[in-house]
This record gives sequence, C-alpha cells and structure tokens, in this order.
Amino acid sequence: MSATAPNLKSLPYTRTALLEHFAPLAQQPWAMLLHSGFAEHSHNRFDILVADPCTTLTTRGQITEIRRGEDDRQSQEDPFSLLQEELEQQQWHPAADPNLPFQGGALGLFGYDLGRRVEKLPQWAQADIALPDMAIGIYDWALIADHHRQTLTLLSYGDTEQRWQWLNAQRPEPQQAFALTSRWQANMTRQQYGEKFQRIQHYLRSGDCYQINLAQRFSADYQGDEWQAFQQLNASNRAPFSAFLRLPDNAVLSVSPERFLWLENRHIQTRPIKGTLPRLDDADQDAQQAQRLAHSAKDRAENLMIVDLLRNDIGRVAEPGSVRVPNCSWSNPSPQSIIWSAPSPPSCRNAQQQPNCCALASRVAPLPARQKCGRWKSLRSWSRSGAMPTAAA
Repeated sequence: MSATAPNLKSLPYTRTALLEHFAPLAQQPWAMLLHSGFAEHSHNRFDILVADPCTTLTTRGQITEIRRGEDDRQSQEDPFSLLQEELEQQQWHPAADPNLPFQGGALGLFGYDLGRRVEKLPQWAQADIALPDMAIGIYDWALIADHHRQTLTLLSYGDTEQRWQWLNAQRPEPQQAFALTSRWQANMTRQQYGEKFQRIQHYLRSGDCYQINLAQRFSADYQGDEWQAFQQLNASNRAPFSAFLRLPDNAVLSVSPERFLWLENRHIQTRPIKGTLPRLDDADQDAQQAQRLAHSAKDRAENLMIVDLLRNDIGRVAEPGSVRVPNCSWSNPSPQSIIWSAPSPPSCRNAQQQPNCCALASRVAPLPARQKCGRWKSLRSWSRSGAMPTAAA
C-alpha cells in the first residue's frame, strides 16, 4: 500500500546529476526527462526524471489503452476523464511545496489531433507519423534537481531506499552513435510555400482570416541513439523547457524556450512567444538586438494576436472575467535567442477541473484559426501531414 504523501530522500547534488542518472534509463519505454537546459534564464530551476510508471495510457483515434501492471484494458471514453480517474485511484494527497513541483502524477504528451476529442473537426491529416494522440505515464516516484537551491531529491510513494537501489542498479546498453543519413527535406517546395503565402495574404487583406500560421515540416533519416542527439541539442540550445520522452515505439526530443501552460493553485498561466532574433557575442550589439525586437511593429502585432487567441481559449476553463494580461509583451533573452514573450494568467474555475486544462492544451494551439478564419477548411486541406505533439504534461 503506497503512502498518501511522498517519502523524501536527499541526495548529493551536482549540476549534471539528472543527465547522469537518466543515461542508463534512456532506452527504457516510458523513461522521461524534463530539463531546464542549464540556461541563464528565470525558468531554469528544475530538472525532473521519471521512469517505470505504475500506469500508462495510450490513445490512438477513439481507443485508449490503459495498462496497470498485468492489467490491460481498452476504452472509448474521453481520454482526459480516463486520465483523471486513474490519478484519483492513486489516492495521493501531497502538500503543496514550491521546491517540489512534481510530487508524482502524470507526465507525457498530447498530440494536436487529440483536439478532435474536444472539438468536432473533419479528419484531414494522414496518419503519417507513428505517434499516439496521447501517451501518459503515471509515476509514483521522481528524481528532482533544484538548481537554485542546489538540491537533489528522490521522492516516492513507496520505499525510497528500494527505489534508490533500483536506480543505481540500472546499466546503460551500448548504443550506435547518432548520425543523420540524409539531408533535411521540407514537405513543400519553395514555390509551393510562396504560392500558399500569397493566398494567405489575400485572405488576410480580404478580412477572411485574423491570423494564420503557415508551417513547414522538415524531416531527415537517421541512425543511432536518440538520447545522444538530445544531449547535443540540449547543450547547443540550452532551452529552459526541454524534454526527452522515450515511448515504446518512439522518442520525442524537445528543446523549447516557451512555457505553454502552467497550472498551480487554480491559476493558469501561458507565455506565448512571437518574434525571435539571435543573440550576439558583442554586448552592445546584443543589447541593440533586444531594442530592435522590442520596437518591431510586426512582432508586436503577432504577439498581440497570439495573446488574444490564447486569452479566448483559456477563458473556456477560467472563471468569467478572470483572464488578465498584466504585461502584454517584453523582450525576454534566452541563451541562444532574444524573444517576444507574453504572460496571460487567468484563474481556473475550480481545482477539480484540471482535466479541462489538459484538454485545453490539446486544442489551444491548433484550433483558434478555425474559430476566427472563414477559410479554415480551405487552409486545412493544404496539408495532409499529421501533427506533432503539442505539450508535455
């Protein structure tokens, strides 16, 4: 019988502790790492490692597979409700602790196409990416590095000593070095991109659309160990919201400077990014880059649009009238780039509606264009490609 509050074990801290502990786990299905990228950034505080989940939920289309030990069942019910039910069965009741942002629970990914479980949308995309619509593990333990306090904490709803012994007993298997075996290739030609861009300009000028994100997908073949690739990306980008998710059939490597959604004490916060310039070695030139971005009318307009869209969507799970934008935009430097960032923190309706906020994550990015764009159906038909994950839980 697991405890209702986690047991804690303090361990010797080093800056790279979680990378070192994760390396032997990197090939294990459902091993996941959230990493702050060693960034000189206000959100670089925590790294979180999990593996060996007690329950997993995998959604593909209308079917969600739930695995708990030897028990394996399938359901067509709402995946967010299924996730909440599985969490409630754990009967964990940890006390709020700002120094332990994850005290067991759900971690994984939501795909863009999961939005079809929230909104009625036509099925345009081809299933050309073998990723599930949702892949969530429920973990009764975690290893957390706090870089501000320089602490390393093992927490578990079971025996922390047994988990520590298990963690130390893991050994990495030899892996082939990571290397690309082809050049990066876009999913449309330069001419096709230009033609679509011209059509978008026409839609905007005619008032049919408010905002359109025309995206390309770049792909390449590779061989070798994805964990090696993540370490190289992480060292190069140092993004404060990086993640490595090892799934049974896939690996997701994410190096993002953007906090998508944050929910704590019935408050939701999002910090959308629009507008980016590279950092420069010369301090004066770097400061000029920040000023150039801060005074860019184009980037300011894009920032205002994405804030408006997110404010609209967050309002669906927030108390009426509670959505606020205290500071619409500012120049926010990260190790590799200077970005326009915007906070917009509303209150959630009540603490029991966290699944609604998870559902929001699956719809907030891909769907606002449909609501504010009369040409949405035409635009969506341009791309038959499946979409990548939108968030980590």
